[in-house]
Amino acid sequence: MATDFKSIPLIDISELVEKCDDPNSTQDKGVAEVVRQLDQACREAGFFYVKGHGIPESLVKEIRTISRRFFDSPYEEKLKIKLSSASGYRGYQRVGENITKGVPDMHEAIDCYKEVNPGMYGDLGKAMEGCNVWPSEPPNFKNLMEDYVDRCTELSRKIMRGIALALGGPVDAFEGNRAGDPFWVLRVIGYPVLCHEMTKPENDVGCGAHTDYGLLTLVNQDDDITALQVRNSNGEWISAVPVPGTFVCNIGDMLKILTNGLYESTLHRVINNSSKYRVCVAYFYEPNFDAAIEPLDKCVEKSGGTKKFERAVYGKHLVSKVLTNFVI
Repeated sequence: MATDFKSIPLIDISELVEKCDDPNSTQDKGVAEVVRQLDQACREAGFFYVKGHGIPESLVKEIRTISRRFFDSPYEEKLKIKLSSASGYRGYQRVGENITKGVPDMHEAIDCYKEVNPGMYGDLGKAMEGCNVWPSEPPNFKNLMEDYVDRCTELSRKIMRGIALALGGPVDAFEGNRAGDPFWVLRVIGYPVLCHEMTKPENDVGCGAHTDYGLLTLVNQDDDITALQVRNSNGEWISAVPVPGTFVCNIGDMLKILTNGLYESTLHRVINNSSKYRVCVAYFYEPNFDAAIEPLDKCVEKSGGTKKFERAVYGKHLVSKVLTNFVI
């Protein structure tokens, strides 16, 4: 369960990234220290920064730069890849089309998902069938984002190996029929300037308070704008101040279920009160689309012996959210 944390911990995961696939990694002192810190962060906050993650900083910055260039495009250009149900809810959404708990969010975005072929998951996956729609401008947008997704997927797998060890399980506890073929979501998000000296907008919330759906999120945010806020157990909103060279990571609903609540999917929101347009690229590492997720036996033992959550099929959980997320 989340605590009354006042700041978000920073973890150097370089030892885990380098060694987690080594059969002897469980005996390594460096890996063990990363695992200890991951366990503490997941128990106390559900959020943490990671450095030493192995994704080149040049690419991380380029992803934000090319995203900003897209959002600077004329509105008519952005509408060429407009989100629709026909594309499996992939594509561009204008400011206010994404809603959280019935309230429009003050951001624009491109939503991307792992592509789902017709019939791949039967009726379960029908709503998500389709291919990603990429802008033709800026050039190389598609190639850059696909490379970035591949790198984030591999990094997330390694962090999840550390979390598996933190829970006392085998290193591959979150692979196989749970997340051996992980689904993923990528949201390229732009938060416009809303606050001006003379006027306060009716709604200044870039993204309303919510938890994430899956296992693990990697947030790539602008270095010079503080907007992401995380709620602690006292109801206080703690700012995730940007730390250059890091990702902000948080755990999602599916990991909360797997851990029987030992790890919390913490509420968070975005409010851009700055005088600058903010860019954030969020990557979501999910279970297998058709995975049936339920508390791990070891986690049930550690949390009093009673299952606190019913089994949930990830794809069904995702679709239920996606179908109520947009005004289109």
